[in-house]
Amino acid sequence: MKTVIISNRLPVKIIEENDEYTFIPSEGGLATGLGDVYKSGNSVWIGWPGIEVPEERQEEVKQKLAELNLYPVFLTQNEINLYYEGFSNEVLWPVFHYVVTYAHYEQNYWDCYKSVNEKFAKSAIEILNKRDKIWIQDYQLLLLPGILREKLPASTIGFFQHIPFPSYEIFRLIPWREELLNGIMGADLVGFHTYDDVRHFISTVTRLLPVNSSSNILNSNERQIVVEAFPMGIDFKKFSGLTSTDEVKKEISYFKSGKEDIKIIISIDRLDYSKGILERLKALELLLQLHPEYIGKIELFMIVVPSRDTVQQYSDLRDQIDQFVGNLNARYRSMDWIPVNYFYRSFPIEVLSALYSSADICLVTPMRDGMNLVSKEYVASRNNNDGVLILSEMAGASKELTDALIVNPNNLGDIMEAIVLALKMPLAEQQHRMKAMRAIVEKFNVKHWVNNFILRLNEVKDSQKSLQTKHAVNSINEVIASKYAQSTNRVLFLDYDGTLVDFTGNIDDASPDKELYDVIENLTLDKANKVVIISGRRHETLENWFGHLKVDMIAEHGAWQKSYEDKWNCLPLLTDQWKQEIKSQLETYTDRTPGSFIEEKSYSLVWHYRKAEEGLGELRANEIVSHMKILAADKGLQLMPGNKVIEFKNIEVNKGKAALNWLYDKTPDFILALGDDHTDEDIFRALPDDAFTIKVGNNISEAKYYLNDFKEVRKLLWSLVKEEFVERD
Repeated sequence: MKTVIISNRLPVKIIEENDEYTFIPSEGGLATGLGDVYKSGNSVWIGWPGIEVPEERQEEVKQKLAELNLYPVFLTQNEINLYYEGFSNEVLWPVFHYVVTYAHYEQNYWDCYKSVNEKFAKSAIEILNKRDKIWIQDYQLLLLPGILREKLPASTIGFFQHIPFPSYEIFRLIPWREELLNGIMGADLVGFHTYDDVRHFISTVTRLLPVNSSSNILNSNERQIVVEAFPMGIDFKKFSGLTSTDEVKKEISYFKSGKEDIKIIISIDRLDYSKGILERLKALELLLQLHPEYIGKIELFMIVVPSRDTVQQYSDLRDQIDQFVGNLNARYRSMDWIPVNYFYRSFPIEVLSALYSSADICLVTPMRDGMNLVSKEYVASRNNNDGVLILSEMAGASKELTDALIVNPNNLGDIMEAIVLALKMPLAEQQHRMKAMRAIVEKFNVKHWVNNFILRLNEVKDSQKSLQTKHAVNSINEVIASKYAQSTNRVLFLDYDGTLVDFTGNIDDASPDKELYDVIENLTLDKANKVVIISGRRHETLENWFGHLKVDMIAEHGAWQKSYEDKWNCLPLLTDQWKQEIKSQLETYTDRTPGSFIEEKSYSLVWHYRKAEEGLGELRANEIVSHMKILAADKGLQLMPGNKVIEFKNIEVNKGKAALNWLYDKTPDFILALGDDHTDEDIFRALPDDAFTIKVGNNISEAKYYLNDFKEVRKLLWSLVKEEFVERD
């Protein structure tokens, strides 16, 4: 069993010189983060090697990369243009960073994105074994988990997104939104940097797909998918240790000479409109205008690493930065001082380390950022516990590094005041804050992030397997069928809505169909069987639907009972005096919730919200429960939240009591109970241990087994009938 990491790029870059390929390590955050992981242990990394490799040389590159535990996916220049530069960076990147005006929804981008994700899947399948763990990285491969799940249904797949996940309102602008979500849903574990991203993802999926969520677990097609936050860390030891190497010490002394009385501010970013570079410069300009006492006393060292500058928005941004820095420096510089030292290039890590450990202030103010590792690298480099970090609240790191000076990157005054505060901050306070942040960065380092994710992935897979063992099809079905065949006095308690039929928006549409009548009739043909329909429906409705069949019926959760060929009886001493007051209260909620309505039964009232807007119904249901719980208890009522319903009923009325009441003086040797709702838990609890209790829907339940939906219920019932015919023959 090996771990297979799949990302858009391999952690190395290919360089071609004199017709020879050489590999150098890549400087991307992901490459450095996972670099050591794939080298140690049994791992393979799949990705694009960074240049277009002609077909005749692909085998040579494959062999060279194999020595490094790397496996290439070869892409053409056209694919890079459409899938990477196109869909990934002109649709997903701007939308996920909330800059929707920059998004270009081109059909050919999407077509290529799909085909490249298929290409990655094809490459992965060439080297995957059945028991391998697959860990897919980032937004360029959103469709890959779904494609691999289809081809390898039993595989263990984790997916991690390194950029923010936008709110539902933003995400739904993408024309291919369902396909993207279905792709991600192929994973067993979906990871983000922050809990905000988790919330956005869950709310988006449950609104756009037929998926249910319970806290951070999504239920989809017989699978549970867990969504969690795993804040990514850095290699703390590496950054902390670099500052004491000779090379870095030399850089530090070179850098500090002549700047003894100057406070150094650093900012390091890739060229991108999400990084807030211009806003940062404007805040510095504001500082020099409003606090002229700092002229000649502070210098900003601003490194912008070139990126995508062939794209219009990026080259425009570069030009704006060039112009702004030029103007600012021209206005404020003196013979021996310059406010902004601007570098448009990348530097080796030793130079960055020297900057990190020399700078008094680190300015990290992105407009949106998944995590932002620069802030953590600065903290790790501060071995004397001094220095001040100014951090945007829109960066994922702000959720962990709460001792930084947190700013709103859109508020220039806020950034300026934070710089002034940092410049004036006493050493004792700097050390107090930095110590706390260093402890966090040291503990939650990159290895911790990897271990946490892989550990959770294993746990998720184990819990899926334990659910599988409770899934009442195949092997369990055989156990039930063989016990059924051996018994002579059987009772089957069958709930109706959500168990024998699917839910519909309109409760009157859920009447029985021909197949349901057939299976129930077949069950009642056997004299050893007693079929009991036990439902929350009104007794008139059940009579109308099932009165002609040889079944017993329990209606309104037990308020009414009827044996075959007998008349309906209601529980003695029930009162409906309470209904008027409860109903008038419920009407106020109905008036405020379009799509909701009240259903009146003899001894209960039901508030339905299946047709209400997603989220609003749940909100109102929670309000009803919290506001009316005490009123219901005072009147001797039970308040039962169910599947898109809330029911108020007499406390004596309970499906469990009704089932026990029905079983009184009977001695069946086979009991089967099926239900999907909160109210059915009472039956599962009340029945003896040897009863087969089955919950429809795979959420937590008192039942011993579960089935996914009404179709599986019918399949199970048909299999019992067939078993019966086999026995007769």
